Amino acid sequence: MAKKELLDEPLVTPWHVVASLRIHDILFLLALAFLSLVGALALFSAAGGRADPWADSHLIRFGIGLVAALALACVNVRLIMHAAYAIYGFFLLALVGVAVFGHVGMGAQRWLNLGVVAVQPSEFMKVGLIVALARYYHHLPNDRCTTLLAALPAAFLTLLPVGLVFLQPNLGTSILLAATGGIIALLGGLPLWTLVVAFTAAGVSLPVLWSHMHDYQKARVLTFLNPERDPLGAGYNIIQSKIALGSGGIWGKGLLNGSQSQLGFLPEKHTDFIFVVIAEELGMFGGMLILGACCAIVIYGYIVAARTKYVFGRLCAVGVASSFFLYVFVNLAMVMGLIPVVGIPLPLVSYGGTVMIAVMVSAGLLLNISIRPRLR
Repeated sequence: MAKKELLDEPLVTPWHVVASLRIHDILFLLALAFLSLVGALALFSAAGGRADPWADSHLIRFGIGLVAALALACVNVRLIMHAAYAIYGFFLLALVGVAVFGHVGMGAQRWLNLGVVAVQPSEFMKVGLIVALARYYHHLPNDRCTTLLAALPAAFLTLLPVGLVFLQPNLGTSILLAATGGIIALLGGLPLWTLVVAFTAAGVSLPVLWSHMHDYQKARVLTFLNPERDPLGAGYNIIQSKIALGSGGIWGKGLLNGSQSQLGFLPEKHTDFIFVVIAEELGMFGGMLILGACCAIVIYGYIVAARTKYVFGRLCAVGVASSFFLYVFVNLAMVMGLIPVVGIPLPLVSYGGTVMIAVMVSAGLLLNISIRPRLR
């Protein structure tokens, strides 16, 4: 059986997936592995030169995620499309479960405790939202894509999980979910003016949003506007982050030699502020390597989208690439003090099992679409 015909089967073996990879697919996988390895190195340094408790777990989770990505690539993309609404519904129920049974940590109710592991369903909801919107627009007739009426179901699919995530409270992830949904809708045919109206309405509703924000969220916004107003309290994190970023120079201070990260001045150095550890110890050179790998992943996603001949695959590829870009952009802008701290990790680099697995599942979806650019 020819390779292309074989890939049309409902399931294929990992060997057939590997044999179907082209050079850009291999470079994509190498970029994923590079980010994970640099993340493990930074976590090793953040723990004071110990693999435990972060670096070893980080690499194990990447390995599990890689297996999950290859397994997903073995499944015919048509089956994924047929199951898209079920996937979306499952993770939506998980978000409802968080609201009812969720584990509270650091003032937020974002985790489901499954006994052996705690998961954060909002991270997997990114994948669920992408495939659900992509399926919706795939089956929508071309003459209806640009109508406002067609935008209402897409808005419902997007705003339902956004609202549940916002109530956890998780403002950062809810905003990025909404942005990802907006990008997919725009490329699915939504007129640009509707997004302009939506952003205008969002701007007008800011006072209402402010009144419903928690005190710590308001403090983050006020600290962003003036970090020096409380340098030992709310402004401490971002001030220490800027000091570490600036002190790294071009080549950095060397592994395990960062003053802010090694002496306990830098908060959340293994999660939200992991890029700061890299920039302080490996300098601007290390930071640019991270940016280069992230750009390679995003560009790969858009190349896959451009090559794909069916709407579902094209919108899935755009959704995954755009979501990854948004998370990287927000994390870097956050640690540089360009936006308020909203608790968004750096994908594949920050410590966190749910984020790692969710990103790798998204990568598997991209890989699946890349080796199946047409629906037969």
